Amino acid sequence: MENKISVGQCIVRESKVTSFNEAGPQPLYGISLFKGVGHITVDFTDYPVDGNIVLFTTPWQLAQLHLDEQATVRSLWFHADFYCIEHHKKEVACNGLLFNNIYAQPFIGLSEEAFASIHHLLDQLKEELQHADTWSQAVARSWLQLILAICSKTKAATLPVAEESQALHPIVQFKALLEQHYIKERTPAFYAAQLNLSPNNFSKQCKAWFQKSPSFLIQERVILEAKKLIHLSYKSMKEIAAELHFDDEHYFSRYFKKHTGVAPTFFRETVGISIVAQSSI
Repeated sequence: MENKISVGQCIVRESKVTSFNEAGPQPLYGISLFKGVGHITVDFTDYPVDGNIVLFTTPWQLAQLHLDEQATVRSLWFHADFYCIEHHKKEVACNGLLFNNIYAQPFIGLSEEAFASIHHLLDQLKEELQHADTWSQAVARSWLQLILAICSKTKAATLPVAEESQALHPIVQFKALLEQHYIKERTPAFYAAQLNLSPNNFSKQCKAWFQKSPSFLIQERVILEAKKLIHLSYKSMKEIAAELHFDDEHYFSRYFKKHTGVAPTFFRETVGISIVAQSSI
């Protein structure tokens, strides 16, 4: 990697697309800026991109860029302890919008002006990271908070219209059903029946709307909840497995690793337990 600066648990990196892809998943939250035409793959789902892009990734989330290999990627990686998005959700409502949203694409497109503004803010943050004192760390977190706020505002402005205007669409209703039943109901057939759709029609509509199959969305929802319980609580893997309706912790561990690439215990060791977990004691 080029121009790597690391102080505490926040890192600014600049690299070519090839180096970004070779680095693989990180135990950190990521904000990556790049410009180009092609597609990106996030958790095995492909998304076409064209123009100025800001990509948001969560710890151990796999993202690959299929662009000009010489294109520059500028990334900000931060540990959950450096800036806890759950703890600061009142100031920056990015959790469930920029990060941890299985129903929406994990990136936004920006105008030239907005793209330049984010780069400028990264310059300011990068400057603070060159100093190890407590005040500079606090200032760096403030720049990060501003970046998240701007990106959240941009994404929020583009998301609600389509769904609110089609609230009765069966695939929009699928989201509500999934949120209600994902712990016990993990077969697409159950949701297709609830929506009075044939399994094939349900699958086609789901892929057209979310760019994902029903099975994949169900799996993602289970894994998202598992990550939250691992990171936001002190519960044991046995307790988490039971809460998510797995037969035992060994089956849960295999399921988690199959869909994330890492074991749940390793996920907790590398990502850590959030300060908000104190409220669960």
